[in-house]
Amino acid sequence: MIWTNDPNRLMLVAASAAAYGLVCLLPYLRARRKRLAAVRSKAETEAATSPGWIVAYASQTGNAEELASQTVATLRLAGIPAQLSELSDLHAEDLQRAERVLFLVSTYGEGDAPDAGAAFAGRLMTTQLPLPQLHYAVLALGDSAYQQFCGFGRALDGWLQAQGAHSLFPRIDVDRSADAAIGQWRQQLSHLAGTSDAPDWSAPAYQAWTLSARRLLNPGSAGAPVYHLELAPPGPLPDWQSGDLVQISAPSEADRPREYSIASIPADGRAHLLVRLHSHADGSHGVASGWLTQQAQVGQMVSLRLRAHRRFRLEDNAGRRLILVGNGSGIAGLRGHLRARAQAEQGGNWLLFGERNSAHDFHYREELQALRQAGLLEFDMAWSRDGGAARYVQDLLPAHADKLRSWVADGAAIYVCGSLDGMAAGVDAALANVLGHAALDALAAAGRYRRDVY
Repeated sequence: MIWTNDPNRLMLVAASAAAYGLVCLLPYLRARRKRLAAVRSKAETEAATSPGWIVAYASQTGNAEELASQTVATLRLAGIPAQLSELSDLHAEDLQRAERVLFLVSTYGEGDAPDAGAAFAGRLMTTQLPLPQLHYAVLALGDSAYQQFCGFGRALDGWLQAQGAHSLFPRIDVDRSADAAIGQWRQQLSHLAGTSDAPDWSAPAYQAWTLSARRLLNPGSAGAPVYHLELAPPGPLPDWQSGDLVQISAPSEADRPREYSIASIPADGRAHLLVRLHSHADGSHGVASGWLTQQAQVGQMVSLRLRAHRRFRLEDNAGRRLILVGNGSGIAGLRGHLRARAQAEQGGNWLLFGERNSAHDFHYREELQALRQAGLLEFDMAWSRDGGAARYVQDLLPAHADKLRSWVADGAAIYVCGSLDGMAAGVDAALANVLGHAALDALAAAGRYRRDVY
């Protein structure tokens, strides 16, 4: 039978061929649509996450981070897309791509980068990175009591200039969060953003808390007196987290508040502080420590405000084992974490602590021993005046190197609290020797190595 002249048969064959072609074409069209959608999504993501403005902060206790958040809010209010970033999260390509970067950075000790900027300083500020397209500004936070006042901010400013970047306005140095200098930053920022309708930058007001209790913790010590203080709020107990700080304004120097680690949790009902009396060469006392431990009477009002210290909170580490390292009054910040863990009946806590004499300087001895008996705490102590191989807390780390490596390998986080001079650097060096510099840097980048040092 011959079908070629049958019109119906020809139409059937043509329809079948078209249907077959469509079946073959549909997967291609679907794949093409997916590819185009992926391209559009990538472009939209890059536009959203790679704005022309970056606000980068390097904060040790949270001041620079808070000001950076307020800076971003001001820019966004003016319709300027801005990315908020911790300084150590920035890489060379971020700086080369950005049009403008506003840096808000603190200084750690005598001119060093804070923990939040150390990786950036080591990765980029030791190299040449041409940045002729970049316009920038620096707000440097520091303390004029140090010889290298705002040292890291100054170093960052100098490095940017050496890379050919253009300063939007001269660097602004801030001494202990001075309002006048921060006001200059706000004024310059409003000019850049073209708006004066900025969000409220004012810090929370001080409140009149009551000094409810005070006791000397180290009678007979060869060191300076250390006092345990308890303060009650004027109204309902505000919320805070372990690791947070208080700022206290002494009457004779209200414009220069002092910060102290909170040694308690809200469940305790009061803010507990640990204050060491500071004495000068002429016999006079420190303004804040002298007033809190010698002059203010129990029942007297103390001007106080709480301040979040996110870099020392537990946050993502709440479910991990904790290695807590400190000396002297640094036990305060570590005690806050221990009380939070005890409230949750959570073990996996190891305290390494150093002081002068076991007989006189074992702060919170009964409390720590009770936690150990309950199976919630392990601790090792170093006493500088009692002799022995481990005289300082940093000496404990190599002495327990295997345990330290085991805990870290199991996911533990390390928290260090105490004096900047001697202890902090010694502990950092000891940790690097035991774990390796690369491993310690990785822990810091992951938020598993946190420090509150002063």
